[in-house]
Amino acid sequence: MNYPPQERSERQMQRILQSVAFRNAHTLQQLLQFLVDQAYGPDSETLKEYTIGVGAFSRPQDFDPKTDPIVRVQTHRLRQKLREYYGGEGKHDPILIEIPKGHYLPTFAALAGHGHEEGDEGAGASLINHVGSNGAPGSGSAVQASGARSPVLTETKNQQSGNRIFRRVALAIGTAAVIFAAGFWLGEMLHHVSSASSAASASLEPNFKHSTDAVKAFWAGLLGNDPSPIIAHADAVFLLDSHNDLFWFPHGASDYRGAPVDPHLAEEFAADPELVAKAGKLYYEDVYLGSGDLVAVSTMSNLFGQMGLKPVVEPGRDLTPDDMKQHNVILIGSSFQSYAVSQFNTVGDFTFVNPDPKGGVWRGIIENAHPRPGEKSSYGTERDPVTGVLKTDHALITVQPGVVPGRYIVDLGGLDTTGCAGAAMFATSATGVEELAKALATQKIRGVNGGPPLFQALLSVRLEKGDEVLGASLITVHPLTTDQKQLPANASSGSAVQ
Repeated sequence: MNYPPQERSERQMQRILQSVAFRNAHTLQQLLQFLVDQAYGPDSETLKEYTIGVGAFSRPQDFDPKTDPIVRVQTHRLRQKLREYYGGEGKHDPILIEIPKGHYLPTFAALAGHGHEEGDEGAGASLINHVGSNGAPGSGSAVQASGARSPVLTETKNQQSGNRIFRRVALAIGTAAVIFAAGFWLGEMLHHVSSASSAASASLEPNFKHSTDAVKAFWAGLLGNDPSPIIAHADAVFLLDSHNDLFWFPHGASDYRGAPVDPHLAEEFAADPELVAKAGKLYYEDVYLGSGDLVAVSTMSNLFGQMGLKPVVEPGRDLTPDDMKQHNVILIGSSFQSYAVSQFNTVGDFTFVNPDPKGGVWRGIIENAHPRPGEKSSYGTERDPVTGVLKTDHALITVQPGVVPGRYIVDLGGLDTTGCAGAAMFATSATGVEELAKALATQKIRGVNGGPPLFQALLSVRLEKGDEVLGASLITVHPLTTDQKQLPANASSGSAVQ
């Protein structure tokens, strides 16, 4: 195809990525970057829906576009967003990027007399500033020219760390907590709560790695020189009807909150298709956070704050490849409720498994692939035999390597959200960390090249009244072996999560 030079098209893409229209659309940013790269690649003419799903959204190798419509849904949204951009901010831009209907390969058209090349920031030209792969501008300054539209400066990830703490703050208006049959609390989060300070860049190791505080020493050894670790909470998607009833939507691609749901998608991917079919018009809803998840986020944020860090809290779906490369990531939740966790759910002996995903609540188990003497092959939630009230949950603490050397992924996940709270409490208590350290030492599980030990710790979480966490105790620890340290395909090159 007769495209403008690749350098010019990529500069145009960067204009788009830092625009107001795309500023918070992380998934669309990643898709646009992937498609532009593919357009100038050797295999552009054979670009397939499967390739995009695996490469742009890190879907597994057995990704089936017929059952998971994420590529079609997100490409449709990208077309709309590009039209929005060129109808406003981009109307004077020098190159038009479009995705023709029925195709995935973008087209590029030079618009005569529109805008200027980089280095000539005259009237009517878009702000062009160096941006990273996640669409965030670099540290270079930009001056608004007379008559030019106001530039929008997006901060780099390090600059954002002080400004993105609790991007969605749990909604807790009044004294009543809204509790669902599935055990979820309303956890709407407000975006980008501002903070004047930026993250410190000093290494944690001199301050805490050899501290007498066992908890801070443990986490300093894991976090290294990362001043702003990311805490990624679960991001379960629901369908909301006109009566505010919620229906769990565990599979399939979702649109922005409030967008109408295609009835065919709803019936195909919802947990209860028959009930959904009778519900009438449905809308996507994704601001409900488990009460235990909220406790876990608060517990970890409090510890990191005491250590002088500025953690970034965000939904798992907002994780980007740059997040995974630049920061350590603490995942909250199980693979049942967090897409991010599901991508890293097969790294060791223990995995979250739901034998009957549509069979009701508390059916999930933690499966033990290699039981040792005295261990079970699976662990589930336990109830009081008389009252039926939950009395025991089980949780996993998993420490595994990240997508680049020196960065790590930690998952604190329970079968129920109470397990997440129990795991966070255990991992931030002196008793828990000392118990864990003793088990690691006994099994001679050590880090490699100065890094932290890589392992999975199985916990039993004691409950009162079904949701009050009384404490957590260690059942067993299994090491992660060399052949288990494999991250999902394309985790470091495509989107970390959808």
